[in-house]
Amino acid sequence: MRLISFSDWNAFLTCLDGLLDEPQVQIMRSLPHHPGVNCYEHSVFVAYVAFRLARRWNLDYRSCARGGLLHDLYLYRWNDQSAHPGLQCFDHPEFALRNASELTDLSKLERNIILAHMWPLALHLPRSREAWTVSLADKLCATAEVMGVWKRLKMRAVLAA
Repeated sequence: MRLISFSDWNAFLTCLDGLLDEPQVQIMRSLPHHPGVNCYEHSVFVAYVAFRLARRWNLDYRSCARGGLLHDLYLYRWNDQSAHPGLQCFDHPEFALRNASELTDLSKLERNIILAHMWPLALHLPRSREAWTVSLADKLCATAEVMGVWKRLKMRAVLAA
């Protein structure tokens, strides 16, 4: 499976319904996430990987793309203890869901994707194959980012476009 193809990328962007241009989504560019990766880059990476997996597995790829993009829409610096009441890994899915719900209409499936993406650390269980797919994509992408594979894939250049 090639990482990026033009036709897949255009189909992926169509699924997002213009969400990439929303100011709330653009704010994620200023929020650090994993080493050398901002929240926007991570979220687009997760959304694209989830989209590709979902298409391969005949799942609702639109919901995987949208839920993947919005899964970390918490909009605060993760290490700012004044921004959230407890531990980031437990808190941020709730914040992301609240912000995503204010930004766009979410399906029940997309809501669970956002809430459950931190399972098994967070309390919400993935209730669909799509939610499991985004959770898996999140873990795969985070591992690639932390291990530096992200840089070798030149993903920043692709996502900056």
